[in-house]
Amino acid sequence: MKLLFYGINFAPELAGIGKYTGEMAQWLAQAGHEVRVITAPPYYPAWKVSNGHSASQYRTESWRGVQVMRTPLWVPHQPGGLKRVLHLASFALSSLPVLCAQWRWKPDVVWVVEPPLMCAPAAVAFASLRGARSWLHIQDYEVDAAFDLGLIQGPTLRRWVQRAERWLMRRFDRVSTISGRMVDRALAKGVAPAQVVHFPNWVDIGGITPLAEPSPYRAELGLAPDAVVALYSGNMGNKQGLEILADVACLLQDDPRIQFVLGGNGSGRADLQARCAGLGNVRFLDLQPLERLNDWLGLADVHLLPQRADAADLVMPSKLTGMLASGRAVLATALPDTELCRVVVRDAACGLVVPPENPAAMADALRALAADPARRAALGANGRRHAEAEMSQDAILRRFEAQLRELVQPQGALHDRPAPQ
Repeated sequence: MKLLFYGINFAPELAGIGKYTGEMAQWLAQAGHEVRVITAPPYYPAWKVSNGHSASQYRTESWRGVQVMRTPLWVPHQPGGLKRVLHLASFALSSLPVLCAQWRWKPDVVWVVEPPLMCAPAAVAFASLRGARSWLHIQDYEVDAAFDLGLIQGPTLRRWVQRAERWLMRRFDRVSTISGRMVDRALAKGVAPAQVVHFPNWVDIGGITPLAEPSPYRAELGLAPDAVVALYSGNMGNKQGLEILADVACLLQDDPRIQFVLGGNGSGRADLQARCAGLGNVRFLDLQPLERLNDWLGLADVHLLPQRADAADLVMPSKLTGMLASGRAVLATALPDTELCRVVVRDAACGLVVPPENPAAMADALRALAADPARRAALGANGRRHAEAEMSQDAILRRFEAQLRELVQPQGALHDRPAPQ
């Protein structure tokens, strides 16, 4: 098949959408498909274009069997509501000529990832005119999140934008997303059940495995042998509720065994560092190289997974897959009826969940886990078993490949293209 992937984030970005889209493109290219990607230069989560790349030039490169076409974009240093909109619009506009240039190549499937939804109108129009199939994959419900988190405001504006979103989603042949609750939201937005696909994130269970020995990072960071490491790793943005980590670290200053290692970049890092100023039990690092990911995740005795209450079921934290594969316990913040809570407490039985924005509850839970190594080991082992059974990269991408083939070469009930509702 000829597969055209279209989205602002791609490898070599180490976090979030770019990581997963890169792994997917590489896997499909190795499976023998022709894969092209229209994307931006890597900039996330630091919100700064990486060295060796240009924010103002068009470039084409070959990456692990994939043709990658990078287009200009504007990257704000401090993304806010309007700045974020302009940032996404700059990519949608600059990438349009590159999309049109794929007319002669004639892809079988145009696959676009949200965010940014701004690319979706051009993608679905191109696919319709060229006779290709269209697929929208939702990693975050960015429209709902933008309003719920207060990045964009106004009830009238929200009604108009959500109405346009629903109309647009129904134009795609397939709409996929990464969790059951997010699938329910797609159905609630009017997408026909025959068009909706559950396409979860995955983990390389061979590349991330429980460490038999202490992580080399312990010695590099000067951590005591009996230190209990509470690790946060990933984007430091607006949807994580990271301010709770500073409050928890402050509450646990009296327990020198518990050491916080906060690794990542993003628009919220400076504020988090300011909140942690003067705390001797907190260390900050940048995101670590991919080749050291296993040692990095294995540094944790407890993985920290904060999430704001108002972001529940708008996003499913992609970092959870690596946490489970690493065989370490998880401490998350989530409301009882959310999918994150269900996965951590019931499906994977890999950790504890406390209410969002409740530092005292999180501090008490972390103190309890720190004092009980046997419980931590049991929770970590549960998480690893769940990752092996449910989150294998190869198994998930093989199912996705089969769904792509059915979309391109429909049989039986799939032969008729679902009509927009």
